[in-house]
Amino acid sequence: MAGKKAVHFGSGNIGRGFVACFLHESGYDVVFADVADELVNSLNATPSYTVTEVGVEGKDEKTIKNYRAINSKYNLDELVDEIASADVVTCSVGPNILKFIAPPIAKGIDKRSKDQKPLAVIACENMIGATDALAGFIKDPKNTPADGLADHHERAAYANSAIDRIVPAQPENAGLNVVLEKFYEWVVESTPFNGEQPSIEGIKWVENLEPFIERKLFTVNTSHATAAYFGYNRGEKNVDDAMRNKEINAKVAAAITETAALIVKKHNIDAQEQDDYKKKIVGRISNPELKDAVERVGRAPLRKLGRKERFIGPAAELAELDMKCDALLEGAEMAFRFQNVEGDDESAELAKILQEKSADDVVSQVCGLTTKDKLYPKVKAIVEKVQADSKA
Repeated sequence: MAGKKAVHFGSGNIGRGFVACFLHESGYDVVFADVADELVNSLNATPSYTVTEVGVEGKDEKTIKNYRAINSKYNLDELVDEIASADVVTCSVGPNILKFIAPPIAKGIDKRSKDQKPLAVIACENMIGATDALAGFIKDPKNTPADGLADHHERAAYANSAIDRIVPAQPENAGLNVVLEKFYEWVVESTPFNGEQPSIEGIKWVENLEPFIERKLFTVNTSHATAAYFGYNRGEKNVDDAMRNKEINAKVAAAITETAALIVKKHNIDAQEQDDYKKKIVGRISNPELKDAVERVGRAPLRKLGRKERFIGPAAELAELDMKCDALLEGAEMAFRFQNVEGDDESAELAKILQEKSADDVVSQVCGLTTKDKLYPKVKAIVEKVQADSKA
């Protein structure tokens, strides 16, 4: 393939429907890297697939072509060569998989000639500082020897990003086709590229990413998770069903009112602007066209109860400021109650931890809080309550 080339790790719905779609629309040939045999084979056997964007005002369809896929389990050398000659590497694999994709990226960077522009590396994950985390794994001595670090900055540039788009579970027999919401936001740091950032349609380039990441994580992800966990607890099927439940809708509104207070105070964002953003998000997660099961949205509760995540992250900061965080803690309680859910290993692990560990150990291990944190006793009380209910 000639022209601009991007290597994208992860050919799931977000990879195919969001990231690869924008890369394709920006004139890149896309090389998918994945370990799922069936998906890789299907991509290589299918010359195009459709991305359907769904909104209240109707649907738009885009046809994606000019791609191929590499199975990184069996064709590592081929993948390294693709990375060595690529312009961009992106990924949507999940935070826990970043360490596994780092070795081939490191080898590809090492093979790049010095007359090439630095490889643009952008991780597209629901995680604060995901690209920094990936860069840390790439630069680990196991992957990049010390002598390779001296000119590493001339071979690769790393930019953190914040992505915001709801991609629900797909209809059965959809094949490679993807349905997602029309609304999107893809915000990427511009500073690492020294004014020569890659040309990718749809990206909003900013100098300071943190306000965008926290606004998204503490509004979109907090509201989505709150609706899912309360919905699961109250027997609702999909997130939009949960949002039509007046009690759950009020719980979601209360949680993101608390996070809004933090975002406005911390990042000096206009209160009316944040209020408008909140209303837009509530409308998005209530969209009946995006049938998103509460079990799917709630999966991986251990990660979502983490120290920098959607409940504990903002609640901890609010507690330190002596500001209200009760609704966020109610959402966290529902996340703790998301146990032994079919198809979700983390929910089973959460149940085991709650059964075997003391409340103090749970708060420390799962939420990353210490006794010095003002939030600590509040979360400990929730854990004790959930543990007591489990034994009742």
